[in-house]
Amino acid sequence: MSGGHRVSARPVRRWLRSIRPERRNLRADVIAGLPGAISSVPNGMASAALIGVNPIHGLYASFAAPVAGGLAMSSQLMMITTTTAAALAAGSALEGVDAADRPQALLLLTIIAGVVMIAAGIARLGRYTRFVSHSVMSGFLAGVSVNILLGQLPGLAGVTAAGEFPLAQAVDVILHPGRIDLASLLAGLAALGILLGLSRTRLSSVSALVALAVPTAGVAIAGSGQVALVEDAGQIPAGIPLPQLPDLSLLSLPLVTGALAVVAIVLVQGSGVAEAAPNRDGTASNPNQDFVAQGIGNLAAGFFRGQPVGGSVGQTALNQAVGARSRWGAIFSGLWMIVILAALSGVIGLVAMPTLAAVLIYASAGSLKPHELMMILRTGPTSQIAIITTFCATLFLPVSTAVGIGVALSLLLQLNQEAMDLKVVQLTPVDGGRWTEQPPPKTLPSHQATVLDVYGSLLYAGARTLGVKLPDPAGSDAPTVVLRVRGRTAVGATFVKVVAGYAAALDAVGGRLYLSGVGPELAELLRRTDLMDVSGPVAVFQATELVGESTEQALREADAWAVQHRRKSPDE
Repeated sequence: MSGGHRVSARPVRRWLRSIRPERRNLRADVIAGLPGAISSVPNGMASAALIGVNPIHGLYASFAAPVAGGLAMSSQLMMITTTTAAALAAGSALEGVDAADRPQALLLLTIIAGVVMIAAGIARLGRYTRFVSHSVMSGFLAGVSVNILLGQLPGLAGVTAAGEFPLAQAVDVILHPGRIDLASLLAGLAALGILLGLSRTRLSSVSALVALAVPTAGVAIAGSGQVALVEDAGQIPAGIPLPQLPDLSLLSLPLVTGALAVVAIVLVQGSGVAEAAPNRDGTASNPNQDFVAQGIGNLAAGFFRGQPVGGSVGQTALNQAVGARSRWGAIFSGLWMIVILAALSGVIGLVAMPTLAAVLIYASAGSLKPHELMMILRTGPTSQIAIITTFCATLFLPVSTAVGIGVALSLLLQLNQEAMDLKVVQLTPVDGGRWTEQPPPKTLPSHQATVLDVYGSLLYAGARTLGVKLPDPAGSDAPTVVLRVRGRTAVGATFVKVVAGYAAALDAVGGRLYLSGVGPELAELLRRTDLMDVSGPVAVFQATELVGESTEQALREADAWAVQHRRKSPDE
């Protein structure tokens, strides 16, 4: 019994060791958490407003999610908190819910999303994020960063801008310079100057704090009443909320499907955020663990009456910019938010909004990687289409729509690339059991075996491309073809149809098709589809441990067939 307890305790001890803060990083993480918490105040409120609920729900999520999610994530610098994408998806899901029931429905939706995210991580679905191409993800992240940067320009200039998306709002500010509040702009520019000036000094880790404090103090001393303060965005209630169970009577199909939409958007965006924020200690992030961490963050946010959360592009960039060294930068951000909610609502409310806009602009600009973007643009038309399309979609469309376009585009490009990359080569045996490669013939020689090998995917369009690239049997007499398919496990009905059609074309001119290197999975598929009939036009040679053995066996059979039919030819 005691041995069992010791075994079961080992994972807990390993987890406790992995999250234990290091003394050398503790000071930097504590300091880095404060600007993250301060910037979460207006961001959390704005995200809640997008959903159509009280801004307090965004603040509650901003303390619960970074702490709970930060303790579980493998991408140590990723900040799990409110995001525009998650807020937009949640708002769409709650459109049909009465205003009085919306807070409780939001709580339930957030918890459902958290449960699904945890299940996705346990089921190891993180590997499917590989189907979202690097070009698409880079375009999406660049677009989100630009949106954040442009979206903060009105706050920097102290104006309320018109426009349905950040680019339009930024253009509105530029086209109407007369509305710019000079005091607000000076405060914001002063904050930017401090951030830039301290970025390469020993004070870089506290540059964001200085950028918030000094211009805010200047505004207070000058007595400029035109400069917006954090408290102008909404009353910040004091106190910490108590956990609350969801009202299951509000459960509905639209709520569940809305939660699934939140999950899809959050997990795709979170994967990109993790990729853009590598761990400082060089360890690789685990997408499945990050799925679970974001799910835990949503569960914590939901039970504390918060809203859906995920990996935040802007907050993660800010976390990096202010010098966070480990997961505790994000965790301390949540802990600082508790302090703000409990005791410092009056102090934080006096922070000048233009200084927050300056910090977010600086962080967003820092998250852009021009050299990497240019490298992607130089890799070819496919990458260019992917990154430009996703970037433009993120700028001009809702974030949720842009994510959907990015995922769909990734899958289409993957399928197209697999089909385009398919290559058929002819193998010719040489002394010593070796083979040479050469382009395949356009037509098959009569009474002769031709050995072919295939590079590329044989799924869907790839199988159809194979059918186009195989040599034409028409006009030949009794040709035989050995098609090597060693290692092929991912084939389907399209491949079976192509093979059956090619075998029929060979049979029509007295020839035969031989499949070599056939593995157990493919053999079972051919057996189920009646293509393994040895008396028919397709002969199957299953793979052995010795590479090339089944192909040599098939070639001997094919040569024998050609000799037999040559002897039976009337011209002999």
